[in-house]
Amino acid sequence: MEVETVNNVMCQFTDREGTALGAPLYLPQNAGPQQLQQIVNKLLNNDEKLPYAFYISDQELLVPLETYLQKNKVSVEKVLPIVYQPQAVFRIRPVNRCSATIAGHTEAVLSVAFSPDGRHLASGSGDTTVRLWDLNTQTPMFTCTGHKNWVLCIAWSPDGKHLVSGSKAGELQCWDPQTGKPSGNPLMGHKKWITGISWEPVHLNAPCRRFVSSSKDGDARIWDVSLRKCVICLTGHTLAITCVKWGGDGVIYTGSQDCTIKVWETSQGKLIRELKGHGHWVNSLALSTEYVLRTGAFDHTGKTYASPEEMKKVALERYNKMKGSGPERLVSGSDDFTMFLWEPAVSKHPKTRMTGHQQLVNHVYFSPDGQWVASASFDRSVKLWNGVTGKFVAAFRGHVGPVYQISWSADSRLLLSGSKDSTLKVWDIRTQKLKQDLPGHADEVYAVDWSPDGEKVASGGKDRVLKLWMG
Repeated sequence: MEVETVNNVMCQFTDREGTALGAPLYLPQNAGPQQLQQIVNKLLNNDEKLPYAFYISDQELLVPLETYLQKNKVSVEKVLPIVYQPQAVFRIRPVNRCSATIAGHTEAVLSVAFSPDGRHLASGSGDTTVRLWDLNTQTPMFTCTGHKNWVLCIAWSPDGKHLVSGSKAGELQCWDPQTGKPSGNPLMGHKKWITGISWEPVHLNAPCRRFVSSSKDGDARIWDVSLRKCVICLTGHTLAITCVKWGGDGVIYTGSQDCTIKVWETSQGKLIRELKGHGHWVNSLALSTEYVLRTGAFDHTGKTYASPEEMKKVALERYNKMKGSGPERLVSGSDDFTMFLWEPAVSKHPKTRMTGHQQLVNHVYFSPDGQWVASASFDRSVKLWNGVTGKFVAAFRGHVGPVYQISWSADSRLLLSGSKDSTLKVWDIRTQKLKQDLPGHADEVYAVDWSPDGEKVASGGKDRVLKLWMG
């Protein structure tokens, strides 16, 4: 049977939220991503041509339309919806070698975090210290002593001026990253160990003053670093709080072993919403805007700012641009092996239930552009999901032990994972394959972070050394 070739196909461009770009268009079937890019740039009246990727029912279009239509037996009678997704204008090189192995900690490294501008690195350890490292010389810079027990979590303020650490004894300490000295006495109030720390976004308040901590004692507390005290206590969870995020809209999200996620406003600490659905502990929360909240006004160009006001203004522009027209999205990962995608500003019911992991979900993380969600599990896999719909996209297999932590490259094209199997792995999102295997640690890798400027990766774990990896 001869199939006559139709030369045009009716297409409708939409953004990832589903908002149509213009009316449906007849496009020649021999048009590929290159031509579509020109059309979208024209429709959006972009002065500077920007790069875009195109997706048809969650699959990236890498071939001319006719090849796709024939291969997938798609009817040309119906309008073909094509989702356009802006791509980062810069490219991050995959890391492929260990550039330094730095000894210093005398017990396991439990957390690593780059500063928002990517110029400084901090680590917290079972030896009760926080260390700041000089990235140019790749040597230890300051050892911050004062905690009485393991340092479980650390967090930089998005303006880069403060570093806060929380310990197994329940106290928090604020440090001056320039000197490595404590700013004030330890902040006391929590009765059990600290499980998470999150700063108020700089686009809401500059300079950064407030952060929230969560604890095994079931409370979250908002602290003011200038007043050096707890200003609000968020009580209501019936079991330990495992994770906390301060959202871009100004609300705080807490995930708990009581299976709920609570949403709090931050002027008086009132509970405004409860998100229920998980059948077991909530382990991890991720926000679609997390990357811009973490980096504030800093981006890959390395620009610095003279005043907090200027920083706030730039951070707000970055936040609004990243968030787009849709609401801020939240993903939760649980001991019940599942994840939920929520739009807490819109509804208390989940948008999607994300299933597929065969073991507990340890860490969830949105890509910097909000297009993807990655999840790490004790089932030894890393899974990739659509960040808007929550639909499953791919599974990355290769680790032979539980995957503890993941981190994204700034351009959202690469994903890093650290595992109990002592390796780090870099995954390529476009090909959905392993890009780089990074052995080198002598034992379990507990913590990984990819610097916001994309230049380097840091990892730490049971073998007590900090490793830096470069491209």
